[in-house]
Amino acid sequence: MKGAAYNSTPVDRKGTGRIWEIDFFRGIALVLMVFFHLLYDLKEFYGYPVSYNSGIFYYIGKASGILFIIISAISTGFSRNNRVRAGKFLTAALLITVATHIYDPGFGIKYGILHFLGTCVLLYPLFRNIGQYSLALLGTVIIISGQYLGRLDIGHSYLFLFNLTGPGWTSADYYPLFPWLGVFFYGMAIEKILYPGRVSLIRFKPQRDFLSFIGRHTFLVYLLHQPVLLLVIGLYAVLTK
Repeated sequence: MKGAAYNSTPVDRKGTGRIWEIDFFRGIALVLMVFFHLLYDLKEFYGYPVSYNSGIFYYIGKASGILFIIISAISTGFSRNNRVRAGKFLTAALLITVATHIYDPGFGIKYGILHFLGTCVLLYPLFRNIGQYSLALLGTVIIISGQYLGRLDIGHSYLFLFNLTGPGWTSADYYPLFPWLGVFFYGMAIEKILYPGRVSLIRFKPQRDFLSFIGRHTFLVYLLHQPVLLLVIGLYAVLTK
C-alpha cells in the first residue's frame, strides 16, 4: 500500500482557526491514495487486469506518499505534542503489521509509511533547530544516498530501516528512512519558510470544501478505507458473476 493518511491540527494562532490549505492538500493526497489503493486491490486481491506499478498510476501513488510526508512534516512543526502523534502513528502501524502478516506473511507490511512517519516524528527534536536551507540540502543528500543504497544487496535485511535489504526482503508498503527522510526534511524546510507565524497563506476559506473536510479526518479514513474498498469490490464481483 503506497500511501497513507495522517491527521494533525495545524492552527492559525492569529485567531482564524486551522490553516485550511494544509487540510485541503491533505485531502488531495487522500483522494490520490484511495484511487491508487483501489487499483492495487483490484489487481492483487481480485485479479483484475489493471496495472498500478507503471505509468501514470504509479506516479499517482508516489505523489500521494510525497504529499502526505511533506504535510506531516509541516504539521509536526505546528504540533504541541508530537509524542502523542508518534504514538498514534506507531500503534496503528503495529496493528497493520500484525493484520497483514496474519493475512499473508509475504504480503505483510514490515515498515510502511505509518512506521516511517512515527519514526520521523520521534526524530524531529534532533533536527528542528536546523535552518531551512540546511534542511533542504541535507534532504537532497539523503534522497540521492537512498537511491544508491536501494541498489545494494548486502545479504541480509537487518538494516532495512536505511534501505539496505537482502534478496528475501518483502513488504507490501515500504518507506525506509533513506530516501524518504529527505522528503520529510523538505517538509520541515517548507514549514520554516512559509509558516513561521502559523498563519494561513490563503486568506479566504471556502465555506463548504469536501477536500478540506476529509483532510481533517484522514487518519480515520486511512484506517477504514481498505476494508471498505475490499468489501465494495467483493460485492461487485459477486453481483456481476
